[in-house]
Amino acid sequence: MDPLMAARAYGAAVKQAQNLTKGQEEGQAVGAPDFGKMLQGALQQTVKSTEGAENMMVQQSQGKAELIDAVTAISSAETSLQTVIAVRDQVISAYQEIMRMPI
Repeated sequence: MDPLMAARAYGAAVKQAQNLTKGQEEGQAVGAPDFGKMLQGALQQTVKSTEGAENMMVQQSQGKAELIDAVTAISSAETSLQTVIAVRDQVISAYQEIMRMPI
């Protein structure tokens, strides 16, 4: 995840929190943010980032792109993938902990 994506995600989270606050002040029924949709969006961004890195590698190998651009795209895709893996590991850990709880 590059700094621009992180800033956009932060901005979206702030906007969503402001909308929730407005809805509560106005007495409207407002649902909580959907974790599944947020996770799906992050996965889609990761796939797009990976595809962009692959395209950049092909363009660089054909001499149509600069090496630094290809390296930057690969680094961004790698960071996005590491973020998704970290979230996955935390979800699995939380699930395992829930399964160990006594009923």
